[in-house]
Amino acid sequence: MANEEQVRESLETVLVPTIKRSIVGMNLVRAVTISDQKVNITLSSTGLVPSAQDWIKTEAKEAIENLPDVKHADVEYTDAKAKDLNRIDHMIAVMSGKGGVGKSLVSSLLATALKRRGYEVGILDADITGPSIPKMFGLSARPSGNEGGLLPVLSRSGIEVMSINLLLPNEDDAVIWRGPLIGNTIKQFGEDVLWGKLDYLIVDLPPGTADAPLTLMQSFPISGVIVVFTPQDLVEMIVRKAVNMARKMEKRVLGVVENMSYLYVPELDKRIEIFGRSRGEETARAVNAPFLGHLPIDPMLAKLCDEGEIERYDDEIVTRLGEALVQVVSPGGR
Repeated sequence: MANEEQVRESLETVLVPTIKRSIVGMNLVRAVTISDQKVNITLSSTGLVPSAQDWIKTEAKEAIENLPDVKHADVEYTDAKAKDLNRIDHMIAVMSGKGGVGKSLVSSLLATALKRRGYEVGILDADITGPSIPKMFGLSARPSGNEGGLLPVLSRSGIEVMSINLLLPNEDDAVIWRGPLIGNTIKQFGEDVLWGKLDYLIVDLPPGTADAPLTLMQSFPISGVIVVFTPQDLVEMIVRKAVNMARKMEKRVLGVVENMSYLYVPELDKRIEIFGRSRGEETARAVNAPFLGHLPIDPMLAKLCDEGEIERYDDEIVTRLGEALVQVVSPGGR
């Protein structure tokens, strides 16, 4: 007779429409009961429209009845809150002391690097008034869901993405909201989005140290923070502000990343520091945080972002960035 492990393994083949992840990966399987060649399973209906529920029920029943010695399978649904189903190992916030330093770019490259290493990854674009993640990934589909929760949109490589821009009628609509409404929206993203089981959720914070990032750090179980900056005369002070905020909120500072460090000119085989001398390692030492790496100004990367193809960027810097993050999060392991 089949055991519970075999039943759950068979359900790995049943994918949730639109998100294309298994009902096991989305943590929708709530209970499995086996008795006298009969299997009963209970699934959560969170985020599933009626047609998806019907399809999943049929597929799950068929998958289970294909197991040895299983004569009959019953599938029923129950309600659950999205936040109670989410199982996220590491929630990493990416922040900056000021805007325009490439925080969203770093978030996207980190997610891409982690996905290439075989992790299950999601990105929450929490920059409500300046969302740019969907554009870089070429996403425009609206998230599906029901009263129980929303399902993220899946990128080409399998990264789960949620952003306010995916919920707006038009991607260029301005979000003209006051602080409390922005804060409430951020909280809703934490409670209403069904991520399922993830190894990493990268959270792209709004810039600065004001109300919106404060709300997020108070409302989300952030594992650690990465601070992004660019070469500037005032960079150390700006980075200190972000690092001090994270530490006052009792969040671990995983490291710092310097973006726009240099422009490489292949015809001259030379690096040009357009925005001034790189201060990456120096700044990391000053704020007592690991240095995760430099990112260059790369016209090819800019082109891929504009075309919604950031996942195709194949420079070794992406690999190194992912390796550095994994090492500081869990040295020697997953």
